[in-house]
Amino acid sequence: MSRMQPAEVERIADLARLELDAGEVQRMTAELDDRFATAAQMRADLDARRVASATLVETALARAEAAAGLGAFVHLQPERARTDAREADVRRARGDPRSRLDGIPVAIKDLMVQEGEPCTCASRILEGFVAPYQGTVVAKLRAAGAVIVGRTNMDEFAMGSSTEHSVYGAARNPWDPTRTPGGSSGGSAAAVAAGIVPIAFGSDTGGSIRQPASHCGVVGMKPTYGRVSRYGLVAFASSLDQIGPFAHTASDCALALAAIAGHDPADSTSLSEPVPDFAAAQSGDVSGLVVGLPREYFAEGADPEVLARVREAVAELERAGAKTREVSLPHAPYAIATYYLIATAEASSNLARYDGVRFGRRAEADSLGEMYRRTRSEGFGAEVKRRILLGTYVLSAGYYDAYYRKAMQVRTLLRRDFEQAFGACDLIATPTAPEVAFRIGEKTADPLKMYLSDIYTVSANLAGIPGLSVPCGFANGLPVGLQLLGRALDEATLLRVADAYQRRTAWHEQHPALDWERAK
Repeated sequence: MSRMQPAEVERIADLARLELDAGEVQRMTAELDDRFATAAQMRADLDARRVASATLVETALARAEAAAGLGAFVHLQPERARTDAREADVRRARGDPRSRLDGIPVAIKDLMVQEGEPCTCASRILEGFVAPYQGTVVAKLRAAGAVIVGRTNMDEFAMGSSTEHSVYGAARNPWDPTRTPGGSSGGSAAAVAAGIVPIAFGSDTGGSIRQPASHCGVVGMKPTYGRVSRYGLVAFASSLDQIGPFAHTASDCALALAAIAGHDPADSTSLSEPVPDFAAAQSGDVSGLVVGLPREYFAEGADPEVLARVREAVAELERAGAKTREVSLPHAPYAIATYYLIATAEASSNLARYDGVRFGRRAEADSLGEMYRRTRSEGFGAEVKRRILLGTYVLSAGYYDAYYRKAMQVRTLLRRDFEQAFGACDLIATPTAPEVAFRIGEKTADPLKMYLSDIYTVSANLAGIPGLSVPCGFANGLPVGLQLLGRALDEATLLRVADAYQRRTAWHEQHPALDWERAK
């Protein structure tokens, strides 16, 4: 970028300090409302001085307010975002933006702590809690100049597959507000799908990024376990949780992942491996790559229309020069049971800290024991209580060996299945979810049906490998996602293949015709 003269820098700095009135915000929103710009497009507009970060941020805030009925956001931070946007505009005017994300509006899931901002995990038990420190991912985003406009809705403590288990109420799918956006990161997926922000961040414990990405027609990525720091991520299941991005394109996902990945000494599970140039790997060429198709994932149980779209996507990759090969993951049928034993056991341990003593909600009571009981009974929702009870049971004396230890043994077998499969292929392709987005309330009365929504995604978390969902068409008028799974630390190949697929197709360019007024 060419450098401006000092007088021009000062003029733009003055403009960046202006407070925009409601009429100006409405005008800007009207101009940009039909444009589902990617972060790359926004960056090009910023570099060409066609738009200012202040404008992008005001537009994002206005869109979030206009689409409040979607329930995508639980907390906006307009003043902080405006300040950050003004600073980004001044940096760009001087010719020294911090990164390719500088000045781009983004959103984070309501379980990533940001100093001075509320963090509730969509739970009553954290009412009034304000984070006293900065999580690593948030710190990296701000260091890159990204502007965090708000916090997105989620299932309470990330326990759910529909974003219905939230103290703030259900989030809704922008393609059909009567349906869920998936979960637990449904608010982040909806925020991107609705065009509020080009990039949002969620967490994936058993599919909580990839499944909502599929249901909302966006790209969502779960990195390798340890690729991204968990410091500042409120824990659900510590050996499974991982932060990752949502975006319209694999290219934007690569940009977002590069900003947050890397070793962090504050997280003992953080990997010290170098972070590759994910963008450089996106050549558009997949010639010679071998795509594995696990026979267990293409059997009965999934919607035939979903399977048809996934097979069509695989055929497109073949036309692009990739090869396919059938592989087997023989222990895949045990993945859901294994996951819900390990995840609930870790949740039982992690959520023991919410006792009403140190932080968060505290119930009034005449004794310490009664205060504990009432705080947790009133503070936790039904699904969180269910998982705490399940986890406590499987860890209890007499049941530990029969359940938890056995689940850990099966986890090892699942990891070996993937290692063997990757000996015959470069990546694996499957459906992301067995069906399209289901109706709100359809599965809340039957937890087992809800748990089966993650049947294709939990294995990647148990094995610690990266996974990505990319839009690959529609079934019954709703988005379908193609899931790509790769070797540990090989996010670059997944992003390369997803990018090549998106260059050859236009599914990611189709967006919901959201009626903002109806969504209020």
